[in-house]
Amino acid sequence: MEKNTALPIFEALSSGIRLDVFRLLVRVGPAGMVAGELSAALDIPPTNMSFHLKTLTHAGLVSAEQEGRFQRYRANMALMRELVAYLTEECCAGMPELCGV
Repeated sequence: MEKNTALPIFEALSSGIRLDVFRLLVRVGPAGMVAGELSAALDIPPTNMSFHLKTLTHAGLVSAEQEGRFQRYRANMALMRELVAYLTEECCAGMPELCGV
């Protein structure tokens, strides 16, 4: 991953709400959640949730799949792993075992 790819991802996660949404989607795994479930779980009004989900989707952190009248959102686990690898690729002077990675 290049720095220019990582920057918009970090920008999307810089909001506490978006970070909470992403972490919840990571926690529920491949089942994902629909927007209403996310709103209820995090006590966020649906209009605000829609805004944050759009930002996460544009950053590539979340995918959306149409299910009838609803959209199911899932965390992009592959991108998350790439981001973690980007952050730790030069960890501890090339000795990642020192960092517990």
